[in-house]
Amino acid sequence: MTSTSVDRESPAPEPAGPADPEAAGPVGPEPAAPGAVAPGLSTPAPAVREPAVPGAPTPEPASREPVIRELGTLAHRLRLHHPPETPCTCGPPLLLADRPDGTVVRSGPVVAKAHAADIDRDALAARLALASAPALSGILLAPLTTPGTPDTAESDPRPVTFWPYGTPVDPRDPDAAPWAEAAVLLARLHRTVSPLPAPPMRGPVKAARAVARMIAALPGDAAVLPVQAAWHALPAWARGEAAPPAARSGFLCHGDLHLGQLVRHPAPDGPWLLIDVDDAGQGDPAWDLARPAAWYAAGVLAPEDWLLFLDAYRSAGGPAVPAGGDPWRQLDVPARALTVQTAAVVLAKCAAEGREPDEMEQLMIDSCARIATFPPELAAGSAS
Repeated sequence: MTSTSVDRESPAPEPAGPADPEAAGPVGPEPAAPGAVAPGLSTPAPAVREPAVPGAPTPEPASREPVIRELGTLAHRLRLHHPPETPCTCGPPLLLADRPDGTVVRSGPVVAKAHAADIDRDALAARLALASAPALSGILLAPLTTPGTPDTAESDPRPVTFWPYGTPVDPRDPDAAPWAEAAVLLARLHRTVSPLPAPPMRGPVKAARAVARMIAALPGDAAVLPVQAAWHALPAWARGEAAPPAARSGFLCHGDLHLGQLVRHPAPDGPWLLIDVDDAGQGDPAWDLARPAAWYAAGVLAPEDWLLFLDAYRSAGGPAVPAGGDPWRQLDVPARALTVQTAAVVLAKCAAEGREPDEMEQLMIDSCARIATFPPELAAGSAS
């Protein structure tokens, strides 16, 4: 049995390190714009230096305390080194992340994640089995418990999985962001033949949900029009409305790559591993490169960081792009989709928080306005 259940609502990913997958992202020094540029995403704007990932633990709202406490108790029980007969001197549970797709709480070396109540439990079980497979050892962080179908004993329960704690990317040191290590892990993942049946990678579905969330948050608002236009210019497969091109759909993918999806395990100095398999599965490997590509094209990720990432992926034999030459034929459509997804989440968040987009968020929204001016057949051709 992989998991247990906890009742009630939603929130957040990564089993072992908080980060916002829709954040406008990690960035580095001033850009010099070398290399090919996405035809639909135009020339990169100047990069803005920001932390690689959010680092501080998420504040604990009073309404979430029961869930946090219950998750902390479940994680604490899994600490096999802690004899039950001895007085407990452990600290309180620490909330790592709390978002609509999962709540993540740490108790010492154990992390408990409550997944969304409406998650596909069979697909989750398949993804957990993949993370536990020996073929993925050294690439994906494995769960602490044996994969199986999550419990469903309670009314509308949230499945809970357990993971070893890993040290996340340090948000105070963006220059040390492990772009090359992330790229090598992705290349290894993409080259691995899935040892078990795998569900489809969920990237396009997540993008579609982000757009729906934006529209619901800002009905009739003109601010959503450039984002919608860029969205409708994408081919159907990138909007989650059709299967991806057959030649691009048979690779094992992570589905939600950003720097918050890497931890060192064993903590604090072990090798980097990919975490959070909620979106993993068979699909187009270019999707895993699309968020850094979109950030680079929007001017959020410095060119040197992008080229470090791309060169490391190619050197490791990654199949998402050719070994040399222009990578944007493969990257253009997924990068457009991730640009739209990020901008949609930004607008929904700003509406909920009653604020205007900040500088980096506006860069992603502006990118949608640019790519929406390119004809849909360019995007469709890039996917072929």
